[in-house]
Amino acid sequence: MHRTAALGTVCAVVALAAGCSGPPPDPDAGTNGIGRQAPDVIAAKARAAALGASSVHLSGTVVSAGATYRLDMRLKSGGGTGEVVSGARTFELLRVGSQLYVKGDAAFYSEASSGTSSAGSDSTAASAKLQGKYVRVHSTDPSYRQLSVFTDKAALLGSVTDLGGPARKADYRRIDGLRTVAVTTDGGSTVRVSLQGTPFPVEVDRPGNAGTLTLSEYGRDFTVTPPPAGQVLDFGTGSATAGKG
Repeated sequence: MHRTAALGTVCAVVALAAGCSGPPPDPDAGTNGIGRQAPDVIAAKARAAALGASSVHLSGTVVSAGATYRLDMRLKSGGGTGEVVSGARTFELLRVGSQLYVKGDAAFYSEASSGTSSAGSDSTAASAKLQGKYVRVHSTDPSYRQLSVFTDKAALLGSVTDLGGPARKADYRRIDGLRTVAVTTDGGSTVRVSLQGTPFPVEVDRPGNAGTLTLSEYGRDFTVTPPPAGQVLDFGTGSATAGKG
């Protein structure tokens, strides 16, 4: 009798243990359901959500043509504003519609001035004149396209959310407390997509160690206005003219 009772207790314990080691919890339970979609669908919906948002805060690093840029930009359809760091150079970008302005630190202007002046004293003087000023970059300037892309929401988000090939599903993880699912491609980008609310992409690892970007504050409005006229230098006519926008 005691033997039978003892065996029954052992069987109950074994059954309980087996129940505790059952199938793992569903990582998509209580989410927006995007993780249950096919990988290509996840990627397409995340891309569409990003491009459809009225604004976004984008920060992180981008490696392009061997150069590393550290970005901290706020973007919307009508323009963008923020800071870019490239090597020892730091500069602010501001775009209002088609009008693009750049405001650099001493290292940025010193390098820019040295490229147009053969005399060191002239370069220093030019750098001092530019310090603290916004320089308008005209659309005819070769650097306009290179710089304006950092302020172009559609172009920048379109580029960073392009997986570059058929997607496959990767891991689940939390990013700053937000539940995400990742989609990736062999040799391509990895995009981590929010499992809460709208399936926005919240982090992008670019292919070939070409940088990691964080995307946040979707839909949070901000204003972009031209800088005061007295703080603008315009080289469009071949000479710097303060107050000309």
